[in-house]
Amino acid sequence: MSKSLDFLGANWYAWRLRRQGGASNGRRPVISAKIFVGNLNYQTTQNELREFLKEAGEIVDVYLPSDRATGRPRGFAFVEFSSEDEAATAIEKFNGQELGGRPLRLDTAEDRPRRAPSAPSGGFQDSPGWGGDSPGGRGRPSKPKGSRRGLRGRKRSL
Repeated sequence: MSKSLDFLGANWYAWRLRRQGGASNGRRPVISAKIFVGNLNYQTTQNELREFLKEAGEIVDVYLPSDRATGRPRGFAFVEFSSEDEAATAIEKFNGQELGGRPLRLDTAEDRPRRAPSAPSGGFQDSPGWGGDSPGGRGRPSKPKGSRRGLRGRKRSL
């Protein structure tokens, strides 16, 4: 029994390493460090940024996000180095240096906070808005009942 559990545990560990981007051949995954590069010129390309920062160390990845609507670059990038020391060297060496006529702002990249998964909409009961104490209403106040004329009549009687 314990032999099969050990086998399952080893398989789970290998799966977990692959999922995290590590090696499944028993070696430890490569530690990487990501930095944020801000105040980029909109014409800066991945290759230009890679050539500019390569003196600090081995660059694993360069990501230049673009605007979904226009397709233009957003003016910042994320650069991943093969070690944290190389990333720290890049920040020290290139923070404030000019590229494309603009002084760069380099800093360690922070992980994006996890967003809660949104539940799929199930129709009227799950839609936001009115609902009162109904199961899908989420405790919002009930929609007033009656016509506008009745409301005016009640106001007049006060």
